[in-house]
Amino acid sequence: MIDEVKEITPEMLEGLIETNSNRYEIIDVREDEEVEQGMIEGAQHIPLQQIPESINKFNKETEYVIVCRSGRRSHNACLYLQEHGYKVRNLVGGMLEWNGEVIFD
Repeated sequence: MIDEVKEITPEMLEGLIETNSNRYEIIDVREDEEVEQGMIEGAQHIPLQQIPESINKFNKETEYVIVCRSGRRSHNACLYLQEHGYKVRNLVGGMLEWNGEVIFD
């Protein structure tokens, strides 16, 4: 079992987004009502409890940044995805630390 999760800071992710780096795909694992308050531009919303049934949406060649409100749920999602062979990074501090652009649907 893998307990170690790679991390990315909000500043690092914001820099990648600003330079149009397609290095990572962003997955937001928060609940619907949390996402209604805004998401990181370009993020895909898959609530945490839907990750197992949505695993076929992930590509083992792609690197993912997993986001939640504070970093705890995204850490759990990272552990799950890593155990299934996916490359992931947890956004340190989650949306509470994110100062970049937020979109509203």
